[in-house]
Formats: sequence, structure tokens, C-alpha cells
Amino acid sequence: MGAATWRRAVAEFIGTLLLVAIVVGSGIMATQLSDDIGIQLLANSTATALGLPVLILMCGPVSGAHFNPVVSLADWWLGRRSGHGLTPRQLSLYVPAQVSGAIGGAVLANLMFGLPAVTWSQHERAATGLWLGEVVATAGLILLVFALARSGRANVAPAAVGAYIGAAYWFTSSTSFANPAVSIGRAFTDTFAGIAPASLVGFIPAQILGLLVGVALLAVLYPHAGEAADLVTVPHDTAASSSTPVT
Repeated sequence: MGAATWRRAVAEFIGTLLLVAIVVGSGIMATQLSDDIGIQLLANSTATALGLPVLILMCGPVSGAHFNPVVSLADWWLGRRSGHGLTPRQLSLYVPAQVSGAIGGAVLANLMFGLPAVTWSQHERAATGLWLGEVVATAGLILLVFALARSGRANVAPAAVGAYIGAAYWFTSSTSFANPAVSIGRAFTDTFAGIAPASLVGFIPAQILGLLVGVALLAVLYPHAGEAADLVTVPHDTAASSSTPVT
């Protein structure tokens, strides 16, 4: 179990690193190719919506491809009573792996485009509407991944999660960070996808609130969602590769 847990943490590190590299790198490329902010956002959201499913497919069989502390926290919390999902030890490794991977992804993107390894973002994102957007984006993500797992549709999670995040770039005021680790990583780049470190004080609590809202919605719609925690976001390790649809 120790070796398997460390493999899971490494998979979370690599997946989150590449996810942030996609988000930041595509943002940099977009600004180099166009001065139109709409086209820049379209390029950024498209790259993320396409790249995220690939990363889930790549790392999911090892770790579940959470790439997100709020997903991991929900997985542990919902599954703890039924003996499914992450153990406290696994959670304690997942979250640092995700945060360090996100920072590494921003540094990698900066270096690929000839920028200093760390360029602290000056992009202030602090407003009530933006925080509400993060609550909505995060709650929707939690509801989506656990609903898919509980209803026996974990096999479509890569495409569904990519589609949701791609859409949420556009329908949320915050452009859907929905991820504390990715938010922290994006503070390390003063580029299109960056967020000022001071703005994290509002974004991360909003994401935690979104986690609580998502869990509350699951309690109403899928009261036994924790029993499918081993399938979030895709089956991994010794978890079953399929499940019978239930409500």
C-alpha cells in the first residue's frame, strides 16, 4: 500500500503540473498570437478542455486523476464512513503533490516561453461576483464527478469534466479556477492566466465554500455517493472498473 500510495501522489503531481502548464502555456501563446481578449480566452479554454481529458486518461488508472484538493477532500469526506475513497494518509500526500505540481507547471510554462521561472502575477481578481463564480464552478465540478461515479458513468468522466471546465471558462465570471492548487500555481506567472497572490485570499475560501455546496447537493441528489468514491474521477488501483447505475 505504501508503494501504491506514493505512485498515486506522483501521478497527482505529474497530472497537476501538466494541467497548469496547459492552462498557463496556452494563455501565453494566445496573447502572442492575438490582441483580442475574446480569442485569447477561446484559445485558453479550448486547450484546457482538450488537454484535461487526456491527463485524466493518463493518470486516472493510477490515482483517480483528481488534480484538485477540493475533489480529494470530497473523496475522503464522502467515502470515509463506507470505507471507500482516499484514506487520511493518501489525502495528506495528494494535496501537497497537487499544490507542488501546480507551481511546477507554472514555472515550466514560464520557462518554455522564455520568461523567468517565477513572475508573480499582477492580475488582481477580487470582487464578489468573481468569488460567487468560484463557488458555482467548484460546486458544479464536485456534483459532476460524484454523480458520474455514483450513477455508473465514470467511464465518461474524462470527456465530461473537460467539457464542464471548458464551458465554465465562459459561463462563470471568474473563468472557473475551481481548484485551490491550480489557483496557487497560477500566482507564479504574470501572464494571461495569472492571479495576484493577494487575490487567493478570496478565491480559495470561495472554492472551499463551493466544495461544501457541492457536498450538500450530493446529499440531496445522491445520498450514497460516498460508496462510489473509489471511482472518482475514474476507476483506479484495485477499484472496480464498472458499476451498476444507481441513484
